Amino acid sequence: MARYTGPVCKQCRREGQKLFLKGTKCYTEKCPVERRQYPPGHLGPAAARRRKQSDYAVQLREKQKVKRMYGLHEKQFRNLFAYAAGRPGVTGENLIVALESRLDNVVFRLGLAANRRQARQLVRHRHVQVNGATVNIPSYRLAAGDEVALREGSRELDVVEASLGARSRPQLLDWLALDEKNRVGRVVRKPTRGEVPLAAQEQLIVELYSK
Repeated sequence: MARYTGPVCKQCRREGQKLFLKGTKCYTEKCPVERRQYPPGHLGPAAARRRKQSDYAVQLREKQKVKRMYGLHEKQFRNLFAYAAGRPGVTGENLIVALESRLDNVVFRLGLAANRRQARQLVRHRHVQVNGATVNIPSYRLAAGDEVALREGSRELDVVEASLGARSRPQLLDWLALDEKNRVGRVVRKPTRGEVPLAAQEQLIVELYSK
């Protein structure tokens, strides 16, 4: 299955809320989901008038929403869930922490990219180093103490400058540290669920995969 390359605002409309797939632009532009509050397609308005969704439909939509926010395929997401389920602790919280620990997500959270799609591209194009070594795997799992930096020749890229200089740039999370001048970030510690600004009910995803 190829990665989705269509208008990202259609994904927001399908889930009925902003997924912030365009990064800082979502804070400054009026999203189509606010103007057309129904799913895309010719059946969209009719779908919006349907009766209450089944429990399965609610769980599915929650899974699709989180999967789209982090830009994963179904197989990737299911494998990550299996990893989270095998870890000690609450499976739903483990899943969110695992998603946040991905390299592309940390690059985005550090403010070095405007959105996760852009962060993934930076990683794929070998602009990012982890502990001094170039890593081009967006799903690379980071641990506490890991250092994430842009390569010396990549620190002045236009996309990086624009992201760091954006007025609507989200605040840096407590479990991350950033030396903005040198374009070097660090994972201070593993995040907790309460420190992840994600409007999702991960328990619904656990219930879906537990069927």
